[in-house]
Amino acid sequence: MIWLSQCWDQFENLDKHTQWGIDFLERYAKFVKERLEIEQNYAKQLRNLVKKYCPKRSKDEEPRFTSCMSFYAILNELNDYAGQREVVAEEMGHKVYGELMIYSQELKAERKHHLQEGRKTTQYFEQCWKQMDNSKKKFERECREAEKSQLSYERLDNDINATKSEVEKAKSQYYQRTHLADESKNEYAAQLQNFNAEQWKHFHTTIPNIFKNLQAMDERRTVKLGETYRSFAEVERRVVPIVSKCLEGMVSAAKAVDERKDSGIVVESFKSGFEPPADFPFEDYSQNLSRTVSGGTRADPKHSMGKAKNKLWLFGKKPKAPSLEDFSHLPPEQRRKRLQQRIDELSKELQKEVDQRDALNKMKDVYEKNSQMGDPSSLQPKISETICNMEKLRSEIHKNESWLSEVEGKQSSRGDRRHSADNHHHTPQGRERYPFDDDDPMPVIGHCKALYSFDGKNEGTLVMAEDEVLYIIEEDKGDGWTRARKQGGEEGYVPTSYVEITMEKASKGAVTYI
Repeated sequence: MIWLSQCWDQFENLDKHTQWGIDFLERYAKFVKERLEIEQNYAKQLRNLVKKYCPKRSKDEEPRFTSCMSFYAILNELNDYAGQREVVAEEMGHKVYGELMIYSQELKAERKHHLQEGRKTTQYFEQCWKQMDNSKKKFERECREAEKSQLSYERLDNDINATKSEVEKAKSQYYQRTHLADESKNEYAAQLQNFNAEQWKHFHTTIPNIFKNLQAMDERRTVKLGETYRSFAEVERRVVPIVSKCLEGMVSAAKAVDERKDSGIVVESFKSGFEPPADFPFEDYSQNLSRTVSGGTRADPKHSMGKAKNKLWLFGKKPKAPSLEDFSHLPPEQRRKRLQQRIDELSKELQKEVDQRDALNKMKDVYEKNSQMGDPSSLQPKISETICNMEKLRSEIHKNESWLSEVEGKQSSRGDRRHSADNHHHTPQGRERYPFDDDDPMPVIGHCKALYSFDGKNEGTLVMAEDEVLYIIEEDKGDGWTRARKQGGEEGYVPTSYVEITMEKASKGAVTYI
């Protein structure tokens, strides 16, 4: 039965190979799972990093500078990049890992079915062979018994001493054994015919079909692996254009860094408004001295220089200025900004009080028309208090406006003097002048970025190109126009809906003359 043993060996080999194929598929699925976990962790770490370095807009004023705005733009692009890594992880989990695990379960069930069919048909074939072999052995045994009974019968039939009954008995036994041998022969012939038919069917139909099914199953497994390999790469390829845009955005943000613009913001924020000091006059202390050499005392030059040094605080430590209500301790430009800021705050508070007064008056009218709603006289103390607050705020606003007018009047006269002086003196060689150094222009209160191009054909308007950054020097008063200034100093109005505005906060820091 070498062929039967070989058949079992083939099934054992196919069993091992198909099991190895499923193990390999599950190993690749495990690899994909670990890869998508890496992508998820990477995206999470990137988002945490972006969150850590994003500015707190309520406290941080750095976004005014192009270097800071570019960094925050890079953070936004990096956040989008992290989102693409999450997309990669999600699609790998759904289209690769998920499909592989479902296919692995289907493959295991199909393999089990084919191997069971193969073992079942092999066991049936082995059973047919055993039945045929048993009938063959029985036929052989019956033939030997029939030969023995024939020899016994012939021996007694030729023996003259044997009785007739003994001969008849041996003859009957001989016929019986011969009949059994014939029946065994017929049974063996039938079993042999059936076995030959099953053998042909087993080796030409059943086993080849089972092997073919196992082969097709293994080939489908190989094809599935190839498809998932391709899907693994396609998931990454689909996000490459978006990732490239994120990287291009980072490069564009880097190119947007403008050192001249940042310097201009610093100058605008911290310019003091002081004029350069004039030359110190020569003071001749020798006029009252006697030209004759005498034994009189001489002034101690060290003592005199020490006093002079204490007076000239410009080159030493500046005495701390007291904090005054009208900010007169500040330089003119800084004082003007602080006063304007206070006026704006007081105006907002006044508007709140006006709104509250109007609301109380409306409520009082409702109470007077319908006494069931409430007592009108109960609102009068609150209305009186609100009116008193309004008067106080108006007084404060008027006082601060007077101080502001005083500062602006001084700056205007100083600007006229500077303008007349510029007619007789040239700018020192090697020193650059910023556009906002000329004649105290309107202060910058913010920045804006052009969303669309504007031709500026109307009188008083300003031409701007898309994505151009401008200074805001006057807010929209409700008519849809914002006053802006270019870096070259050109001023004019632009449509508010055409720009993205970022307003500045009041600058804090040391007084600096530029």
